[in-house]
Amino acid sequence: MDHSTRDGIDDDRTGLSRARDAVGDRRSFLQAVGASAGILGLAGCSGGGTDGETTSETTTDGGSSTSTVPEPKTYTEDELFHMDEWRGDGPQVGERPTEYTGLSVLDLPNLRGEITVYLGGGEGGLYEDAMQRIQNLYRDFTVYIRTASSSQLANTIIEEANAGQSPADVFWAIDAGSVGVVAENGATVTLPDHVTQSVADTYHPTDEWVGIMGRARSIPFNTNEFDADEIPDKVAAFPDDPRFEDEMGWAPTYGAFQAFITAMRELNGREATKQWLEAMQDHGVRKYGNEFQVANAVASGELSAGFSNHYYSRLVYEERPDAPLELAFTNSDAGALVNCSGAQVIKNSADPETAANFIHHLLSIELQEFLGTRGFGYPLLSSVPPVGNLPTIDQLNPPELDLSKLANVEPTLDLLREVGAL
Repeated sequence: MDHSTRDGIDDDRTGLSRARDAVGDRRSFLQAVGASAGILGLAGCSGGGTDGETTSETTTDGGSSTSTVPEPKTYTEDELFHMDEWRGDGPQVGERPTEYTGLSVLDLPNLRGEITVYLGGGEGGLYEDAMQRIQNLYRDFTVYIRTASSSQLANTIIEEANAGQSPADVFWAIDAGSVGVVAENGATVTLPDHVTQSVADTYHPTDEWVGIMGRARSIPFNTNEFDADEIPDKVAAFPDDPRFEDEMGWAPTYGAFQAFITAMRELNGREATKQWLEAMQDHGVRKYGNEFQVANAVASGELSAGFSNHYYSRLVYEERPDAPLELAFTNSDAGALVNCSGAQVIKNSADPETAANFIHHLLSIELQEFLGTRGFGYPLLSSVPPVGNLPTIDQLNPPELDLSKLANVEPTLDLLREVGAL
């Protein structure tokens, strides 16, 4: 397929410049400097497997191919590729690990050719920036990007795939529900094991998609009012606790809150969810336009606690580093939900191997550090901790729930309208 003539794709790559940085062909450059820097044994420098590498054969609807991909290993910070340039440097970043386990971009196969990524959401341009940086590593690789809402692009891909061909090679969506729906409609191919192996099964319940960055539900609380051990570990407890009467906030028009209620419906049933919503309203929960406003109100003392995704407290800290604000996490219920952005290879991609390799780059140590320290999401590579004094991804206790079910939001909206929350 000629990517330059794809319908709906802006040929200027939505702002991604064709200029490459001084790295040029990254592999050749690093081989040249690696002898003095101690960077040896880069994958792809020879035809066969070497110690610590596995040859992975991938068969998709687009055909079969073989590529050499090393096993994950532990790197010191200095062995990674210019980690200081990937890492954010804001006041909350603080001390980062001196060692990471996973794969570096140095050890992944080269990217060549062209792919089109349908990007649903994008965290205010952060995801596009990440793709720009990946593109700049390779002289002969180009990413075309089409952006819209996750749900809109999911529907588009399903329609295009059912018609016989989608221009998309990769779908990267801000929410797991959207990639789950695309997979359930037969519009994807199976990802290779070496792409998914570093991510917990919770964040790729099938190998038709894999999570990239997580967003944990949390309870922001004012530290002038509570200590962490005073916060209930189940959301069901809040409507019956007199300490929280007229003291909590939520944002029912916000997508993250609606995903939380969708998870509650899936786990507890509609009637129990309805009872919880009504009980919270009877308890005097206050309504806000978004979850950043909820976190800000907690930090200001307007509320004692609230419901929000974890990273909104990090955004409050950016403006108010001394805010009396901390986070608590519930245990194995809807309040402990960890949603995630996810990526998948679309059926009949012109180059499924490159598309899968591109997704693997998003799960490299460098990209996980980039996205985690600059966007405050939860890295899904467990060796890359989140920003701030938070539990790591494998220390959280989310419920057992197929995240693709979060796409079933219409019954949630009906329920929220029924109880008067919307």
